[in-house]
Amino acid sequence: MLKLIHCADVHLGSKMESKLPKQKAEERRGEVRKTFHRMVEYAKKEGVRAILLSGDVFDSDRPIKRDKEFFYDVVKGNPEIDFLYLRGNHDGKESYTEEGIENLKTFSDEWTGYSYGGVYICGLELAKENAMSLYTTLKLNKDKINVVMLHGQTAATSGADKINPAKLADKNIDYLALGHIHSYSENKLDDRGRYAFSGCLEGRGFDEIGQKGFVLIEIENGVKTTFIPFAERTIEEYEVNISGTENGYGAYQAIKAQVKFKPTDLYRLRLVGEISYESENLAEDVERLLGGECYFVSVKNDTLRKIDPAEYEGDLSLRGEFVRSVMARTDISGERKRQIVTLGLKALSGQEVDA
Repeated sequence: MLKLIHCADVHLGSKMESKLPKQKAEERRGEVRKTFHRMVEYAKKEGVRAILLSGDVFDSDRPIKRDKEFFYDVVKGNPEIDFLYLRGNHDGKESYTEEGIENLKTFSDEWTGYSYGGVYICGLELAKENAMSLYTTLKLNKDKINVVMLHGQTAATSGADKINPAKLADKNIDYLALGHIHSYSENKLDDRGRYAFSGCLEGRGFDEIGQKGFVLIEIENGVKTTFIPFAERTIEEYEVNISGTENGYGAYQAIKAQVKFKPTDLYRLRLVGEISYESENLAEDVERLLGGECYFVSVKNDTLRKIDPAEYEGDLSLRGEFVRSVMARTDISGERKRQIVTLGLKALSGQEVDA
């Protein structure tokens, strides 16, 4: 049996500064390196012959010295494993900086392949010049197990950074190892093969929620694939209804009742519902209260102010006239009325309005 790992979008050197304080951002950068190293240790333990890196090993075209030295030291320190490194859109210029490393296999803007017995692994680095021709220049032996590596988003059209799966059907591909999309997914390519994005190893921000890891490929009388969740930390997102709470502490208790926090993970919470108390500093207050529950939490307050029209019946101010006029409308829903009133009252009180 031949074992391979399909991994992509490691993004060594990513700043990790979205929402995170400086100390935690630096810690997360170190954890990305640590997770890559753990994956290699897993590969050794499992007898993996080659690790397929389908683009964006580094976060920059010009990675810093520490990240380059780390990556190449890991490669050289594990000569029993081949590292097949195909550059992506983030690391397309100065990533192949060391030559003569026997177990580092690289690619170019032309199809390049490596054989492992009856298994053939090939790849091509996308560029404007080959984005249209790559489909006709790919030639694979139907009697071999063929694994193809590419980096780009799937689309119904062809072009730079775009991969059209329909044009790769019936090309004798058994497994198409893709990079660029940061969440795992696998789909049928044709009657013979399938294509998959391995996703990234670690979620780097709140747009990369859910489990992250790599794909273990086992080849013996066919191709078997298993997604292996492997991240040091998981990023989760929840919408929490805090209607009926009476203050910030009550909101905190409502959140604790609805979300089961893990101390190692990161969370983004969106607070919704109707509340009758001051909410200007609610997000910050809740973040402080939740600080000990998890590694990091970011809270967005999208609650609506509970409006009792009776409170404004005798109010002769502009605020009262505004509320009465909105609540009297019959062409919009009650929820929409409350949204309009909430935003209007904020504006009338001089608060910043995020529509």
